[in-house]
Amino acid sequence: MTAPAHIAMFSIAAHGHVNPSLEVIRELVARGHRVTYAIPPLFADKVAETGAEPKLWNSTLPGPDDDPEAWGTTLLDNVEPFLADAVQALPQLLEAYEGDTPDLVLHDITAYPARVLAHRWGVPAVSLSPNLVAWEGYEKEIAEPMWEEPKKTARGKAYYARFQAWLEENGISLHPDDFAGRPDRSLVLIPKALQPNADRVDERVYSFVGACQGDRGAEGDWQRPAGAEKVVLVSLGSSFTKQPAFYRACVEAFAGLPGWHLVLQIGKHVDPAELDDVPSNVEVRSWVPQLAVLKQADLFVTHAGAGGSQEGLATATPMIAVPQAVDQFGNADMLQALGVARHLPAQEATADALRTAALALVDDPEVARRLKAVQADMAEEGGTRRAADLIEAELPAHG
Repeated sequence: MTAPAHIAMFSIAAHGHVNPSLEVIRELVARGHRVTYAIPPLFADKVAETGAEPKLWNSTLPGPDDDPEAWGTTLLDNVEPFLADAVQALPQLLEAYEGDTPDLVLHDITAYPARVLAHRWGVPAVSLSPNLVAWEGYEKEIAEPMWEEPKKTARGKAYYARFQAWLEENGISLHPDDFAGRPDRSLVLIPKALQPNADRVDERVYSFVGACQGDRGAEGDWQRPAGAEKVVLVSLGSSFTKQPAFYRACVEAFAGLPGWHLVLQIGKHVDPAELDDVPSNVEVRSWVPQLAVLKQADLFVTHAGAGGSQEGLATATPMIAVPQAVDQFGNADMLQALGVARHLPAQEATADALRTAALALVDDPEVARRLKAVQADMAEEGGTRRAADLIEAELPAHG
């Protein structure tokens, strides 16, 4: 039995970064630990439901309700906000934790201040990665080519100089790339099946615990309509949902298939009126209890975010992956390589292409066999309990 400790978790206000950690936090609380969770106010209630104590701070990042275009389009557009947010968040977090130093820091991969705080406090830090991690050779193969041009620009140089100066101010001598991308210890909250080059990941640093899913009953239930021979769920997650033309293509692809029922999640940035006439076998929602639908669905059209991808695998649902941004393109390739999905680039996701891919996937016994094999492997990864065991093993008083 591990002695109760104060464990502090840090994340940003984004569903894809908070949700994967929640069951792990709930389990740590159930084991008697005091868990604080530093989070912007928008997610305070969600965090409090786990039994953790929210420590609130104000973020400058675009939130889940903001227009996704607020993130810009270039690599520097995507990374600069995280650094700017970290710099302004650090004093807030120092104040929030004054006189309340934790024994261990847990942090999402985007929570830069957490690693700084752990260094300043002299306590261990464990990264909780909601998506793929770096393998041996990652920098040469992926990061260096991606950054080659931006690093030559005045803006890119200024970004790195600002990052390096901030680290040095806080007594950290690491290069920004290593600080952001190479944790000392990390739990990977995705199935190993979704990790590229998994054989080259250093498992002394990275432990794959797989999906940490709990009871999602609070999100509501969903009932398969009577007479629905095939159910297809379309969801682009919570961020990149402003895609009315894509949703129209989905309606055209599936509405005319006899016996099919389409559940179409369109998010907050699209008005159902933009979809024109929607037939009775199409259910349009701004949000759905995704796992409840997937447990009954025959097909999942997904943006291939880490959360959605693993839910598709966990429920053994064939997928059409239409990635929109960041790690989703790699996830789509991984799903296709596993033989459980088709990667359909967004610009090619016409009604005909969607329908063709769907009909090929849903009745293919080999796809079904591969999904069952991946589902079985995932069940062996340990999930929430193993994650909590590994976190307890990092507590300074342990052993």
